[in-house]
Amino acid sequence: MSADMHQKSPSDLEKKGEIYTPGDTPVSSTVDLFEDGSVDPVYQAKAHLINSALQEMGMGKYQWWLFAVAGFGWFADSVWPLLGGLILSPAVQEFHFNGPFLSLAQNVGLLVGAVFWGFGCDIWGRRWSFNITLFLAGVFGLAAGGSPNFITLASLLAVLGLGVGGNLPVDSAVFLDFVPGTHQYLLTILSIWWSIGQLVADLVAWPLIANFSCAQGATTCLRADNMGWRYLLFTLGGMTLSLWAIRVFVFPLEESPRFLVGRGRDEDAVAVIQRIAKFNGRECRLTVDQLRAAGEAADMKDSEGGRRQKIFSESSELSVKHVRALFATRKLAWSTSLLIALWGIIGLASTLYNSFLPYLLASRGAQFGDSSYYITYRNQVILGVIGVPGAFLAGWAVEQPYIGRKGTLALSAGEYSIGLTGVFLFASTTARSSNALLGWNCGYVFFSNIMYGVLYAVSPELFPAKDRGTGNGLTATATRVFGIIAPVIALYANLQTAVPVYVSGALIIGSGALALLLPYEPRGKASI
Repeated sequence: MSADMHQKSPSDLEKKGEIYTPGDTPVSSTVDLFEDGSVDPVYQAKAHLINSALQEMGMGKYQWWLFAVAGFGWFADSVWPLLGGLILSPAVQEFHFNGPFLSLAQNVGLLVGAVFWGFGCDIWGRRWSFNITLFLAGVFGLAAGGSPNFITLASLLAVLGLGVGGNLPVDSAVFLDFVPGTHQYLLTILSIWWSIGQLVADLVAWPLIANFSCAQGATTCLRADNMGWRYLLFTLGGMTLSLWAIRVFVFPLEESPRFLVGRGRDEDAVAVIQRIAKFNGRECRLTVDQLRAAGEAADMKDSEGGRRQKIFSESSELSVKHVRALFATRKLAWSTSLLIALWGIIGLASTLYNSFLPYLLASRGAQFGDSSYYITYRNQVILGVIGVPGAFLAGWAVEQPYIGRKGTLALSAGEYSIGLTGVFLFASTTARSSNALLGWNCGYVFFSNIMYGVLYAVSPELFPAKDRGTGNGLTATATRVFGIIAPVIALYANLQTAVPVYVSGALIIGSGALALLLPYEPRGKASI
């Protein structure tokens, strides 16, 4: 350690995110993602110390547990939106409704959930939101299996969506609040749970719907002859409730220390860090005095002066303060706007395509003479398997020099690798056999899972923790709004043509170009 480093003042060290203890050398260093003026300076100073404490502690048992239980949210976000497509054909056969209305009901619930939980977790904290969302999904998933008619089914799936819609906005914020900056790339690899959810849902659906559904083309379809989709709901609902029980009764989730600091609860924030260190078998040198000293030093330097407002809301009242903070500077406003646009565009494209993929496989399969439920859901399982390695590839790519988050997102969604997601969508229109169609869809699923893995990770990284729930809520709202538009388009579009595929491919290619315009690259920088 050079001599000049020992001579730095506490305020100098705070700028670099280092823990300063009189007589000690800095224990760790992080690089800020945001420029000065983008984030409240008092919050920024304290967040640096929290980051350094987490970095000094390292990636321990608590964080690996969190990797698992936070992954349950990705699992639910994959299973339940996908379920609408999995049960669509047998449910339509039994209840005789226009298929896109089921997707519409689901996406309305997902939209409300994204807004409510995303904005709410910046107001009343992360813990309640983290636990309740999964509970709602499990309970109403089970209830939906007993639906006597379409109205009941659609209503229950909409309420289920209220829980599912909050999973990713909340869970990504929770995970990022507790991992050291050197391991933020794991937020990308968390999408492995999304792929596992897709695979599990497909594996469960394949035997149940293939063996317990009315004969295709039958004029009469009674409940007793069409229990497969209900068994699927019962199974996935019970599975989701089991995951919720692990969250609540097995893993001791702490409240976010960043949230606590913002509420003026420095003692509680330090206590959380110390409990995590004890859980990991490590020591924690962060003290309440350090946090207060850092905040006071930053406050004195703040040119605005006067009494500072609390960073987080002090009550359970919604306000636009957190939204304004995401547009505080021109660069931050540009970043936030681009993320909202990316999520909206990809949400429209993917929902339009994924919601009707089983229908597309079956209808195209009918032209090729192999449209049975068995073949259709077997193909879904194959697609689920293909998506799993994409998460690991994404986790590797986002840490590579000259690629990072922006490059990986652009490659997987844009000009090179759809160049890859979009190209495979376009190519599927050329299929002249069901196997060729399946092959093109495998390419699409592989690269789209990379795209979503990076998108799920880069979005919370590009929002300051004090406004991260709100930022996640805005992006999730964008994708859910367009998710509602997708089935409306499908109601008036001819799904017997390749038009939905062309639209989806063009939108995703365009999103790849937008990704390159993001002004921040989180690789090698600690999120605050």
